[in-house]
Amino acid sequence: MVPVRAFFLTVTLGSLVTIGCGDSSFGDGGDGGSGAGTSTSGPGGGGPPIDPGCDGDATIHDGEGTYYDFADGSGNCGFPATPNDLMVAAMNHTDYADSAACGACVEITGPSGSVKVRIVDRCPECPQGDIDLSPEAFEKIAELSAGRVPISWKYVACDVMGPVVYHFKDGSNPYWTAIQMRNHTYAIAKLEAADAGGTYAEIGRLDYNYFVADGGLGDGPYKLRVTDVAGHVIEDEGIALGDDVDRPGTKQFPVCGGD
Repeated sequence: MVPVRAFFLTVTLGSLVTIGCGDSSFGDGGDGGSGAGTSTSGPGGGGPPIDPGCDGDATIHDGEGTYYDFADGSGNCGFPATPNDLMVAAMNHTDYADSAACGACVEITGPSGSVKVRIVDRCPECPQGDIDLSPEAFEKIAELSAGRVPISWKYVACDVMGPVVYHFKDGSNPYWTAIQMRNHTYAIAKLEAADAGGTYAEIGRLDYNYFVADGGLGDGPYKLRVTDVAGHVIEDEGIALGDDVDRPGTKQFPVCGGD
């Protein structure tokens, strides 16, 4: 083992590309609507709906794959450990793009096969294109004894069930509010909160994968709007403030039909 750590183009977040598919909102038939092509499945029926009008991100990235022994689902992205799901990886510093890659899923192809992993960490010393995998994921593409192997990879939809989740960081309060997005189909492009008049304002994202309102969002409950890198939009209201708690939404982003 090599010891290591850790459509149309609209916006580029570092090297994570936002792929526009229109501005329809997708959901489960509640507020926010259901965009054209939404299937009958969704948060209420298990898996995400399908958007046949979206092709996904077909960009192929090349680099090298390595592994790190302490991969457990936690890391720089701030997600909790997932001992029952170790198909996880750390993205190189450039493609990590100040946490824009957090929660995204990538399909990696190596010498012996392919594997889908979720990005949960950053590999600060890895060159652009490289990914540092858990040993369990690395074994799907090569022998562990190889240590470092050539790979190609692309962003794909995550296999999620149920709606997106708004996680409020410990210490969140009406005067300093930090929210992390969890359980989403694609990487998150932005999070916005509505004021009392219903006007949305974007919440800044920090490199440890929280959207932080330094002046706070008030007592709540909140009306939030979240956009993924495919341009899909979800709106949720009635999201209560919390301290180190999860608040499930009511909708999930659809899977691009081309994925």
